[in-house]
Amino acid sequence: MLNENVLTSLIRNALAEDIGSGDHSTMACIPPTARGKAQLRVKEQGLLAGMEVAEAIFRYLDRFTVFTPFKKDGDPMQPGETAFEVEAAVHTLLMAERLVLNCMQRMSGIATLTQQYVQKLKGYRTRVLDTRKTTPNFRLLEKAAVRIGGGVNHRMGLYDMIMLKDNHIDFAGGITAAVTKTQQYLQERGLQLQIEVETRNLDDVREVLAVGGIHRIMLDNFSPEQLPAALDLINGRYETEASGGITLDNVEAYAKTGVDFVSVGAIIHHAVSLDLSLKAVE
Repeated sequence: MLNENVLTSLIRNALAEDIGSGDHSTMACIPPTARGKAQLRVKEQGLLAGMEVAEAIFRYLDRFTVFTPFKKDGDPMQPGETAFEVEAAVHTLLMAERLVLNCMQRMSGIATLTQQYVQKLKGYRTRVLDTRKTTPNFRLLEKAAVRIGGGVNHRMGLYDMIMLKDNHIDFAGGITAAVTKTQQYLQERGLQLQIEVETRNLDDVREVLAVGGIHRIMLDNFSPEQLPAALDLINGRYETEASGGITLDNVEAYAKTGVDFVSVGAIIHHAVSLDLSLKAVE
């Protein structure tokens, strides 16, 4: 389930951006009392995502909307299939059309690409993580699409997890300084946030292990051949995450090392929207 308040805010802002002073194309030729039906038709193979969002958009504009789903989020889809039928004021159908399509096409593309990575990891313990490389103001839906595709959300933002990356470490004066200052900060404020630390080489890994008190070690730009040495050092004491340069071609090689997670920004920022259309029906 999506956070209702955040989703409503997203819908409100997106519609305001699109409608502006009014949908003059619709108002010019369609009476406000007219009601109609439309169907979402699939034009491309993939994984369906965004059904919950679509219904919320229509209901935001017209509480009397009748939304009839024929498929659900996470279902495979084929060209020619119908995902849902919606009955509402014609003004609602036309004002909502582009936002519904933009959301569902984008989400379906992300879910489909995520599923491809997940399929590569079948039989391994490694799981696919997303990143914060998201479209501004669209993170809620992009990360929901990752979940629909079988991936795992990393932190939602800067507020729900500590991640000490290379720049934090360099500005703070090194790994030990960054971690100890962070532990003190959390203790003083009574915050229960997990700490992840990025490492760039085996010496970094050793330093993190020496300071301790963290939850996950990111092994950044370690090749599949370099990972085993780092994992042997860690020896299961903390969760491990491989990051950097991970693709569909090499993700299985990373999984073979036994690393807990692979983070792949590409499942969001390289995803291609899938083709869907909303068509009026009698």
